[in-house]
Amino acid sequence: MDRMYRVLGFWTGIFAVLFFVGGMYEMAMLFFAQTGVFLALSYLNLSERTYIYIFGAYLTVFFIGFTYYTTFIMVPGVGH
Repeated sequence: MDRMYRVLGFWTGIFAVLFFVGGMYEMAMLFFAQTGVFLALSYLNLSERTYIYIFGAYLTVFFIGFTYYTTFIMVPGVGH
């Protein structure tokens, strides 16, 4: 299970670099932070159950944040 957190760290790192190159610096910093957290967690050698609980908490926080953003902050139909 710790290897899957390294895979998550790899992909969030790839997205962070792409966001950075695209000039989306806030999103890049968010993804660099996620990369650091995933890589740090992968080297803790926790039990598989703990990794699943942490991932479930991560998804819960993401969905709450994404729902808040799309409901109250995002302006539909406005391009940059």
